[in-house]
Amino acid sequence: MTVEIRDLKIFKSVAFHGSVSKAANELSYVQSHVTTRIQLLEKELQTKLFHRDSRGMILNPEGKKLLSYTDKLLVTIDEMVKVVQDSDQPSGELDLGTVETVIGLPHILSAYHHKYPNVDLSLVTDVTENLLEQVLSHKLDGAFVTGFDEHPKITQHEVFHEELTLISNNSEISLDELAQKPLLVFKSGCSYRAKLTEWINDEGIHPANIIEFGTLETILGSVVSGLGITLLPKSTISHLEADDVIRSMNLPEKYSHVTTVFIRRSDAYLTHSMKRFMETIDTSKETNRAAPIRYQF
Repeated sequence: MTVEIRDLKIFKSVAFHGSVSKAANELSYVQSHVTTRIQLLEKELQTKLFHRDSRGMILNPEGKKLLSYTDKLLVTIDEMVKVVQDSDQPSGELDLGTVETVIGLPHILSAYHHKYPNVDLSLVTDVTENLLEQVLSHKLDGAFVTGFDEHPKITQHEVFHEELTLISNNSEISLDELAQKPLLVFKSGCSYRAKLTEWINDEGIHPANIIEFGTLETILGSVVSGLGITLLPKSTISHLEADDVIRSMNLPEKYSHVTTVFIRRSDAYLTHSMKRFMETIDTSKETNRAAPIRYQF
């Protein structure tokens, strides 16, 4: 029996998307090639792997078994390539993730790129919960997250502490106002949202509405325009407060402190590229006090 690695990659993509066309698009193949390779894989294994209907391609029990082994095998192959190709001079790729509010991140990325230009950096933005899942599933090499608890499969590297503050465009923020104005938040899985929710629940406040946003800039602009209130790190709003376009309110310490950490899988091979990246984080903590990013509205 001969099962080709490329066929397992095609199989995994079809399983993930539930669609031959989407898998073909992701892998830059024509659809007929994807269909043929799946059929050859099924012939080699002497079993069907998908339920095929008008909704697409859905894994059957045999397909689910194969996917479990495929994930493990492809991760092992990726680790093997990294170990074999690793050298003292960092190169290759680093796939990273971050929450929206790591203000010092541009300095870290810039310092690393200038020192190690042969490393291709990619960055995705999401909430802590989703970034953790992507690190655990090997989709990301590491991620900057906030409000992170211990996890048996994750190593965390402290970046810095943040103080959170409640902000509004009004002269002061009262509990009555909290019940009347929408809360402007990132999607579920965000640690700032979790802190704010915990506080309003403990205070017995029932907000009029909760509005989800995808970017920090949009949330800040919406606060400035008077749409609602939010909870964010002071480092992201100090310039707006200095310009007298927002007002802030301190919360009890239980709700107003959060730590940003860099996480990666504990069992992942630590390449020279990753070692040097973590060293850059430490150097940036000591030498850089990044100026606030100024958002224009």
